Amino acid sequence: MKIPFLSFAGMHDPIKEELRQAFEDVLDSNWFVLGKQVENFEAAYASFNKVAHAVGISNGLDAIHIALKTLNVGSGDEVIVPSNTYIATLLAVSFVGAKPVLVEPDINTYNIDPGKIEAAITKATKAIIPVHLYGQICEMDRIMQIAIKHKLFVIEDNAQAHGALLNGQMTGSFGHINATSFYPGKNLGALGDAGGITTNDAGLAAQAKVLRNYGSQKKYYNETIGHNMRLDELQAALLSVKLPHLMHWSEQRQQIAAWYNAQLQNVGDVVLPTVSHASKHVYHLYVIRTKQRDALQQWLNEKGVGTLIHYPVPAHLQQAYQSLNFSKGDFPIAEEIADTCLSLPLWPGITEQEVQYVSEQIAGFFKNK
Repeated sequence: MKIPFLSFAGMHDPIKEELRQAFEDVLDSNWFVLGKQVENFEAAYASFNKVAHAVGISNGLDAIHIALKTLNVGSGDEVIVPSNTYIATLLAVSFVGAKPVLVEPDINTYNIDPGKIEAAITKATKAIIPVHLYGQICEMDRIMQIAIKHKLFVIEDNAQAHGALLNGQMTGSFGHINATSFYPGKNLGALGDAGGITTNDAGLAAQAKVLRNYGSQKKYYNETIGHNMRLDELQAALLSVKLPHLMHWSEQRQQIAAWYNAQLQNVGDVVLPTVSHASKHVYHLYVIRTKQRDALQQWLNEKGVGTLIHYPVPAHLQQAYQSLNFSKGDFPIAEEIADTCLSLPLWPGITEQEVQYVSEQIAGFFKNK
């Protein structure tokens, strides 16, 4: 049996005609940048996310970048980010001239540990970027309390957790201004690069719209130094087709995770995902940990099972951030996760039989050890 790490067929095949019609609508409109499709998607996504404003952006990295700029984060400022995250979180901080300050995650949730944040705050700290990793929401109630206490901004990086909840409140609705990605592999994915910003602050939303469009509200009149970071009409139209299906796809992800949880209990030294108290996990990824990760990944590959590692090299050990002068051992929790984590196949449409096959191969690996 061949099981890919990711397949879009279960999502796209049932709505293929709707996607084709969306393409034809954009083609026939002869309007391709910042038109009604973007406006419609922004309104729909804001409604879904239970916020006042959504702003379509070119991708997730650009969304964090613009969010930081709306808050005037720049040279001389520090921004707290998790040590366990995709490098884009740090890149956005670097783009505005600020310094990323790393804080270790909770080893059980993989998200930034609120108990370690205050020790990293200095007079230069201006913002915190909690990342809702793998589909699990951060402890946003505690993080917001810390931010209020120290007068800091919060920008949620919600690229991996569309629709995740804490006490009934959705990711992307806690922070002052929040960023997300609609990269194809995300829970809500475009058919190319796309991203967005969510906020309840009308002023920040307006700034974001100016910054994404060359610093301009009126064509050829530029009030500030901006960027070309716009969500295009085609991707907005395609996302509008997919958005109504997101919660159903999330329910499928939760069911698939439950199948894995049941079949991988007490298998070898495998550590299964945990769900934080009072939260709803949307399983962008199903991530296990084992000290025999590399051998297990090779075994699964030989058995026809695709897997990935999110992420094999922590940000502080990437060549790009040698200037921060970190060494191996400086962030041991992030390093342990990087050395032991493995993401298993999980996508809407994968069958219980396929999950059982993956689980049986994992069990077989440990029986042969």
